[in-house]
Amino acid sequence: MPAPLFKGVITALITPFRDGKVDFAAFEALVERQIAAGVHGLTPVGTTGESATLTVEERQAVVESCVRIAAGRVRVIAGCGSASTTQAIDFVRHAKTVGADGALVVTPYYNRPSQAGLEAHFRAIADAVELPLLLYNVPGRTGVDMANATVAALAAHPNIVGIKDATGDLSRVSWMRGHIAGDFDLISGDDPSYPGYLAQGGHGVISVTSNVAPEAMVALHTAAASGDAGAACDWQARLIDLHKAMFLDASPAPAKFALSQLGLCTEETRLPLLPCADGVRPAITAAMAGVGLV
Repeated sequence: MPAPLFKGVITALITPFRDGKVDFAAFEALVERQIAAGVHGLTPVGTTGESATLTVEERQAVVESCVRIAAGRVRVIAGCGSASTTQAIDFVRHAKTVGADGALVVTPYYNRPSQAGLEAHFRAIADAVELPLLLYNVPGRTGVDMANATVAALAAHPNIVGIKDATGDLSRVSWMRGHIAGDFDLISGDDPSYPGYLAQGGHGVISVTSNVAPEAMVALHTAAASGDAGAACDWQARLIDLHKAMFLDASPAPAKFALSQLGLCTEETRLPLLPCADGVRPAITAAMAGVGLV
């Protein structure tokens, strides 16, 4: 079977801010840290990148910056989701123009389309731009759940190459392996259940945790992918508190707090998100210590 196009640890990058603006110097340092740690890919301006509060110009500038800094060393999958099909097409077209390797497109949020509407949305995007597209299903954020049958129908499109499944439902990866013919990249969007996802045939993870602990996430993936279940379990046991800590407050505030503790960026978020609550900071620091980061 051919190797998946997208696999391994793909970091869902934060977007650092300073004084209300995107901090591109910090962003470059974060990207270089990720690549040095051995991650397999990067996703700028996804959910963790606060795409909802970036302007169109900022989104495009961050994607372009990520592609330029990565310079082909790792794959870049640009966050291109929107509640508007037309706008999503524009984002994917821009991602292709600046040299991204793929596009991550979330199910439209707030307007909650039907399954037929979801299928039409993704087909319209895939028809409009010839760039590898990952579907992104995260019903806890969008208010709509893409059914397995809808994913299977879309998988037949030549430009739709896989899915980021952030449901945490491990039965889905098995169903997709059994019902989708041909190559289809199965990417987890849920760090705590990632070893189980891999064990059932998954190919990789788009990870929040790897913002903070990229080396540990790469070690976890390497152990699991090589069949060393014991080492994978050991790494997951070390990482589980950090996985959970990344969501003790509205994401990506915990990740930004952790990275600020490492001197890599400020804690700044954009309203309506706030910096991490004081009450959860000790737990995040303790989780970082558990992985040897502080």
